[in-house]
Amino acid sequence: MGTGTAESAAAQPAAPEELTPGARRILDAASTLFYERGITAVGVDLIAKEAGTTKKTLYDRFGGKDALIAAYLRERDRRWRSWLTSWVAAHAADTGASAQLLATFDALAEWTRQHNPRGCGFVNAAAELPDPAHPGRRVIIGQKHWMHGYLHELAVAAGAREPARLADRLAVLHEGAMVMRGLELVDDPVGAARALAELALREALPGPGAGEPAGR
Repeated sequence: MGTGTAESAAAQPAAPEELTPGARRILDAASTLFYERGITAVGVDLIAKEAGTTKKTLYDRFGGKDALIAAYLRERDRRWRSWLTSWVAAHAADTGASAQLLATFDALAEWTRQHNPRGCGFVNAAAELPDPAHPGRRVIIGQKHWMHGYLHELAVAAGAREPARLADRLAVLHEGAMVMRGLELVDDPVGAARALAELALREALPGPGAGEPAGR
């Protein structure tokens, strides 16, 4: 069974966007409002007011609401990638790729506690952006492809017999946990998903002790 951490370019977080101070205030205000109130419910007037700027500045910096939505999602994607890869590196880098796969659920639990009281921002946004040509929709799909790819890399490194199948299962568990977290229907959806992930790892990894839980 492999023990290395996945280190491909796909697993690295995107660089922060270069923004003027005014544009940064606009993006920060929009990010809070879009996540807390929903994309459709929030207009540019409210964003400009919360940012302490004008609609003209918003349009000058971003071109319009659609581009601002895409910028919000790119920023959220960057933060999540950085959080996840840093968490896995800090908590499971020396314990093998199977433990790193489980550590992605521990990272998710902490992320949802700190940043996701309303569930996954990408899933929430996808429900409001059905047009596949919308720039924000493309960011969402790209983010989910990245997450699946990261899990697949770790599954390969762990020596899974069918890494693509294992990545599929773990990606579904991640997504389901975040949706249930947003709906508040289960007390500990991420913990439940992690327990199921342990079972999936035991089935997918060869040898005795495969898929043993990561330290917590």
